[in-house]
Amino acid sequence: MTTYLINKKTVFFNISSYLKSLVLLMKPRVMSLVIFTCAVGLLTAPNSISLNNSLISIFFVTMGAGAAGALNMWYEADLDKLMTRTCLRPIPTGKINKKHALIFGVVLSVVSIYGLYYFSNLLSAFLLFVTIAFYLFVYTIWLKRKTPQNIVIGGASGALPPVIGWTIATNSLTIEPITFFLIIFYWTPSHFWALSLYKAEDYLKAKIPMLPITNGIEETKKKIFVYSLFMLPVIILPYIIGFTGEIFLISTLLLTFYYNYICYDLYKFKKNKFELNKAKKVFGYSILYLFIIFVLFLVDSLI
Repeated sequence: MTTYLINKKTVFFNISSYLKSLVLLMKPRVMSLVIFTCAVGLLTAPNSISLNNSLISIFFVTMGAGAAGALNMWYEADLDKLMTRTCLRPIPTGKINKKHALIFGVVLSVVSIYGLYYFSNLLSAFLLFVTIAFYLFVYTIWLKRKTPQNIVIGGASGALPPVIGWTIATNSLTIEPITFFLIIFYWTPSHFWALSLYKAEDYLKAKIPMLPITNGIEETKKKIFVYSLFMLPVIILPYIIGFTGEIFLISTLLLTFYYNYICYDLYKFKKNKFELNKAKKVFGYSILYLFIIFVLFLVDSLI
C-alpha cells in the first residue's frame, strides 16, 4: 500500500512537472505582454463585443503567442543550452523532448488560429497566423543567426497583438491600430540592444550576430539612443490623427523625454565602453515605459 501511494505521488509529481515545463515553453512573460497589449487594442476600439467573446478571443491570441514561443525554443534548443540566460529552459534541461516541443507548438498554432477564426473573424485569425509564421520563419529561422538587424525586423511579430485586439472588435484595419504597431516596433530595438550590451558574452558563445558583437559597443549605444528618439514622432502620431487627447500626449512625451535622457546618458559614457548599471536601467525602464504607454491608451479612451 505504501509503495502504491509513493508511486502515485511520483506519477502526479512527474505530470505536474511536465505540465509546468510546457507552460514555460510558451514563454509566459511574453504571453503576459501579449494579453495586456491585445486587451488594450480590443478595449480602445470603437466597437464593443461581448465579454465572453472578448475573453475567448484573447485566450486564443495568447495561445498563439505561446505556440510561437514553443516553436522558437524548439528551433533554438542548440543555442539556448550555450547561454546563461536560456540554459535552464525546458529543452536544454531535458524536461521537454525536442520532438514533443515541436508537436506542442504546431498543435497550439493550429488550434489558436482556427479558434480565433471561429469565435472572432478571418482577419484576426490571419493576423495571428502572420504573427506566428513571422516569428518562427522570418525572425527565428532566417534573421536571428544571420544579421544584427534581427531585432529590428523581427520586432514586427511582437508589435501585432494590439492590432489583433483591435480587429477582434472591429473586423477592420484602420490607422489607429497602426499606431500601436509602430510604438512597439520602434521600442523593441533599444529595449533588446540594452540587454545585449551586458549579455554580449552569451550571444558570442551562441554565435548570434547581435549588434554589440558585429558593430561594437559604441555603435550599439548610438543606435539605442537614436531609436529612443524615434519614439518621439510615433508617440505624437496617435494625437495627430485624433486617436488620443492632450493627457495622453503630455504624459507619454514626458515618459519619452526621460527615456531619451537615460539612453543618451548610456551613450555618452566612455567611448567603446558602457556602464552596467546604466544599460540595466535602460532595459528595466523600457519595460515600464511601454507598459505605462498602453495603460495611458486605456485611460485616454475612458476619458
